[in-house]
Amino acid sequence: MKLGATLGKATWILTVTVAIVAAVLYYFDDTSPSKYSSMAEDMKTLEENFRGQNKSCFILGASGETGKVLLQELLDQNIFSKITLIGRRQLSFEGKAYENLIQEEVDFEKLDEYAAAFKGHDVGYCCLGTTRAKAGADGFVRVDHDYVLKSAELAKAGGCSQFHLQSSRGADKNNNFLYLKVKGQVEADIEALGFDRLAIYRPGLLLVDRQESRPGEWLARKFFSAVSAVCSTSMSISIQAVAKAMVSNTLLQPEQKTEILENKDITILGKAKGNK
Repeated sequence: MKLGATLGKATWILTVTVAIVAAVLYYFDDTSPSKYSSMAEDMKTLEENFRGQNKSCFILGASGETGKVLLQELLDQNIFSKITLIGRRQLSFEGKAYENLIQEEVDFEKLDEYAAAFKGHDVGYCCLGTTRAKAGADGFVRVDHDYVLKSAELAKAGGCSQFHLQSSRGADKNNNFLYLKVKGQVEADIEALGFDRLAIYRPGLLLVDRQESRPGEWLARKFFSAVSAVCSTSMSISIQAVAKAMVSNTLLQPEQKTEILENKDITILGKAKGNK
């Protein structure tokens, strides 16, 4: 009886806490209209028109959480005639949907020797990244800045005109926090390459059950998942929404060459009607 009463009280406290936090986040959240609201009304026609252009794309980081979902979304929408995965190892897939995938193995420490892997693509998607906890400070900078930037350089030289970069909420090259500083710096460096179109995605906390998550990360994701069920927030987003937004945004034709999509914009595009 005591255990049941304790659990019941804990559940009640958690429910009230989530409700209070949700109300606070809703109050402080950015509720201004997004320019992507009207753009995302109907994607079906855009999908058909884009599909008819016979374009090709590549994905960096297809083995990661967002990259895996992005690949599946691209296969489901079938808007590209050719999809190439560029990574340090071959990935294993089962099913006919993956039969026509092209995989290019590269050594990220010697990317100049693999320039051919980046040639002939119209669109590039970059979900490549690691964590400081996993790779150390130097390793994090090496992957999230150096590998990403060099890949973008080779893609641009190889004819890629449209580049989509997964970054992070709060990215700022002048930030003192290493993670946000590196994310902001690579954004600026890739923008300087002069792609015909550069889309930068700054999602909040990614809601996904990582197998390698530390207890603190796992608890934060569970908490924001509960809050997101009550109200939308600029603090978190599902990887499914990020992947869908990247695909939907590929179909659009923005006025500016470089666009930065904050969490709210990503959420809107992730709900576009054309998405399955």
